[in-house]
Amino acid sequence: MAINLQKGQTIDLRKNDKGDSFDLSQVTVGLGWDIRKKKGGFLSGLLGGDKEEDYDLDAIAFLLDANGKVVNLGRKAKMPNGKEINLYEGDVVYFNSQKHPSGNIWLTGDNRTGAGEGDDEQIIVRLDSLDQKYQKILFLVTIYQGKAKNQSFGMVDNAFIRAVDAKGKEIAKFNLSGDASLNGVCGMIFAEVYRREGTWKFRALGEPQATDNFVEILKKYINN
Repeated sequence: MAINLQKGQTIDLRKNDKGDSFDLSQVTVGLGWDIRKKKGGFLSGLLGGDKEEDYDLDAIAFLLDANGKVVNLGRKAKMPNGKEINLYEGDVVYFNSQKHPSGNIWLTGDNRTGAGEGDDEQIIVRLDSLDQKYQKILFLVTIYQGKAKNQSFGMVDNAFIRAVDAKGKEIAKFNLSGDASLNGVCGMIFAEVYRREGTWKFRALGEPQATDNFVEILKKYINN
């Protein structure tokens, strides 16, 4: 049975205190969210003014070394549409570089609305195959153009991150619902997975970030 985590709580991913064992050959880290519907009056409803707004939340993973740093920032690359991007095929997995060069961690796609049941975005990790130089993976979510659109986690309901093992067994889940304290918060460091004594630990973080640009958060995890 999965464990519902509280902020700051840490568990062993391989075996919990209930005696359940999990297959970490491939772990799906799923993130989900709903957008709170705006409340309007009768005329607002007729005119479509209370229509649910689309939020584009992006799941991102930083692969960190023993010093808690991202070592490989990747390279510049030209996309099929002609746009030039940075951070391609490095130790940051995100919407423009969805698969790590090792093939052991990847983003399954970019959900731009949060519509649908279950996970809205998933990052899959083959933890047992991950190179020893990677000691920690940080999972975060940012709201694309959140500042410009005046969107924040204060309007996000039922946000969660969960870990599911290779056999489809849910290991742990951390829920985070929006409230007024998250108004103006456009990024969130949800959780981290890290090595400890031959196993992997999962820690629920829930650290709010004012920025909607994950590169600003990344600056804390690189050597200047």
